[in-house]
Amino acid sequence: MAPPVDRVPGDTVIPKSAGVVVIGGGIIGVCTAFFLARKGVPVVLCEKGEIAGEQSSRNWGWCRKMGRDPREAPLAMEALRLWPEMNTLVQADTGFRRSGIVYLCRTRKELAKREAWHEQVGKPLGLDSRMITRDQAARVLPGLAGPWLAGLFTPTDGRAEPSQAAPAIAQAARRLGATILTQCAVRGVETEGGRVSAVITEKGRIACDAVVLAGGVWSRLFCRPMGLRLPQLKILSSVLRTEPLSGGPEASVSGFGFGLRKRLDGGYTVASWSRNIADITPDSFRFFRDFLPALRMRRGDVSLRFGGRFLDELVQPTSWPLDGPSPFEQMRVLDPPAHPAILAQARSHATQAFPVFHTMRVAETWGGMIDVTPDGIPVISGVDALPGFFIATGFSGHGFGIAPGAGRLMAEIVVGETPVVDPVPFRYNRFSDGTRPRPSPLA
Repeated sequence: MAPPVDRVPGDTVIPKSAGVVVIGGGIIGVCTAFFLARKGVPVVLCEKGEIAGEQSSRNWGWCRKMGRDPREAPLAMEALRLWPEMNTLVQADTGFRRSGIVYLCRTRKELAKREAWHEQVGKPLGLDSRMITRDQAARVLPGLAGPWLAGLFTPTDGRAEPSQAAPAIAQAARRLGATILTQCAVRGVETEGGRVSAVITEKGRIACDAVVLAGGVWSRLFCRPMGLRLPQLKILSSVLRTEPLSGGPEASVSGFGFGLRKRLDGGYTVASWSRNIADITPDSFRFFRDFLPALRMRRGDVSLRFGGRFLDELVQPTSWPLDGPSPFEQMRVLDPPAHPAILAQARSHATQAFPVFHTMRVAETWGGMIDVTPDGIPVISGVDALPGFFIATGFSGHGFGIAPGAGRLMAEIVVGETPVVDPVPFRYNRFSDGTRPRPSPLA
């Protein structure tokens, strides 16, 4: 069951041309469109379904610098600089609140990892993250129970509402002149003279100078007929939300087996901190060597599952004519069911940490598909082999929190401005230049 999302009606007139076409109406796509529109760039955003219909409305809603991969941390810092301004910038409530986030440590191993991140990433970057004792954690998190050793706390991290944020930003982009098209899948890209010249949508052709692919888990499939190798897989995350609950923590918190954050409606979003499902698909074998280091480092965090998705993707077309229906029209929204056992464990662990959750009433549950890369950080980059084509995908579960920074960075790369952070770690060709990308052991 999908969570309710603020609806953004699509524009009815399809422009014949634009400066930039953004493919994908998730949080990354709408932030990119917003920052392009702020620069006065004529931009059209095309979404095959509805704005924030997939993972952008199904994530936890955390907005954090803490615990980030060292390569991603500067981008997260820019995002957390922007998040407190977003309500003013978009003239609507994105739900952002500075609530603080705590990582609780139950074992010496967990504690050592958090201390290492603090010493090697947090302190050098001047973040306000700090290690706190068990007693200090209990003051930040009233009602805390259980044998916790310590915690890592960042008071300026926060939370926002996934069901509100992307729609609010999309509407703001429209007020700045962007065209927002929903139920409008892009079938492919046309080129002229070796560079992007147009996109072909199910509703017609749009000439353009540049295209930004912000398609989330669909990005790999979109790139394939273009001959672009994008190593990306899908991970199923399961989430529940509670009805309003009094006495729970204001700060967002994770610990062994759970993560939770308070919602604006007084309820909580609850999920497992590390248990997710990876369906084995044909791409699992195509990209096995790319993802092998991550599998070794993260074993235990992801459970492999073989089922119907393998056959679904095996028979999925790898190319299609641009004058006929594409896979993006045949499947408008990925709406996977949550995994009940994972949510049952998350609920149990959350209740052990905060006994007030014994009285929680589950309002709904849902699943969401996360787009992951071999190193766990995104692609935010132009593609050298196809001038005018840019990719913003593979956010590996971090996209919502860093979206304002990522959207600004992508917009700056597209227009050729000095980027707000070093874009080299996010380059597309890191998968082909011998770098051998892998996750950071600190993240």
